Amino acid sequence: MNKRIGLFAILSLVTFSSNRSLAVEPPSAEPLSALISIALANNPDLKSSQSRWRMFASKAKQASSLEDPMVMFKLQNLVAREPFSFNKDPQTAKVIGISQQLPFWGKRALREEVAQFEAESYKWSIEERRLELSRMVKETYYQIYAIDKSLEIIERNLKIISDFVIIAESKYSVGQGVQQDIYKAGLEKSKMLDMQITLTQQRKSLEANLNYLLYRPEATPIGMIPDFELPKLPLSAKQLNETAYEKRPQIKSLINLANKGQASHRLAQKDYWPDLNLSFEYMFRQEAMNDPGYDMFTVGVTLNLPIQRERRQAMVAEASSETSMSLEELNGLKNSISYSINDILAQMERRQKLVELYSGGIIPQAEQSLESAVISYRVNKVDFLTLLDGRINLFNYERELYVSKAEYMMLLARLEAAVGTELAGK
Repeated sequence: MNKRIGLFAILSLVTFSSNRSLAVEPPSAEPLSALISIALANNPDLKSSQSRWRMFASKAKQASSLEDPMVMFKLQNLVAREPFSFNKDPQTAKVIGISQQLPFWGKRALREEVAQFEAESYKWSIEERRLELSRMVKETYYQIYAIDKSLEIIERNLKIISDFVIIAESKYSVGQGVQQDIYKAGLEKSKMLDMQITLTQQRKSLEANLNYLLYRPEATPIGMIPDFELPKLPLSAKQLNETAYEKRPQIKSLINLANKGQASHRLAQKDYWPDLNLSFEYMFRQEAMNDPGYDMFTVGVTLNLPIQRERRQAMVAEASSETSMSLEELNGLKNSISYSINDILAQMERRQKLVELYSGGIIPQAEQSLESAVISYRVNKVDFLTLLDGRINLFNYERELYVSKAEYMMLLARLEAAVGTELAGK
């Protein structure tokens, strides 16, 4: 009789403990927004890209500058017999001069335009990298969340299954159970311990990955990720596409590359026109051989002859190909964005429905089924395996609920990266 009372007490404890959380909650992780800010501020790859952009921006400032003028000094028509005498021949003179290279009208402005479009394209490439870095931080964050919830569920179920083992042993000791029940409960406990070990290792790997993205020591601990509600998306697929075409940095980068190609094409056409070189020379002369030795000066204009047509035609063709390549890449990116948005929205809808189904239907029903199994087991109307299967099914449903919530948020992170802006707050 005492064993029966003890058995019922254990069953009551199992029923109570199956619906309560752990007593001691570990410290929470830093807010996701703070982690993203740390990553964007500290990541060395991003800092390197920003320095590279500043390099391109500095090149743009150089592109329209004139070449340095050339200053010349020479001793002209010296007499070989008396090289240091300047009054033996009227053609002997000291000459100073200056010359300046002047590109054909419009070339300097076009060179600056080409360099500015290239720098602007690289600037938007950096913004694209920032989006990707934010996405990776968010995905890692929610993967840790799913593992935290799974470990929490496993910890709770390990205690319950340990109680089940005690129940099976108690019933077996009074001749109401079979030894197979004890082995089955022990096997399920071992499976959960194996899962716990695997998930603990995965969490450590994810912690190291998150700290790598944040560029801080890999041993920096990441607290428990708090629970959250799934945000709604008020924008339709069409609105998301329109937002992506307006906000996505990679689209802006390709538009600037296409503009660069068009400016390069105009610059290549300008190359069919000659550049100028203006020069001025002043000759200091001395009286010699009845020549009064008046000073003289020379003004000159030099033009290159743009007769290398094949080279210039190749330059025009290169610029045209660059423009076509950028425009086709832009069309391909828009097509890819449209596909990604629709695909991600379909997956998010599925995950949202699963969360609603598990939280509002399956898990409450599984809890009721387990409670009924516990009551029936007390009066020997169901066997131990039915009771154990009910607990395992509830365990799997609870895990799937949190995995679906994490997957929804990871899909949202991918959607935001595809669109190019935050969506959760809209």
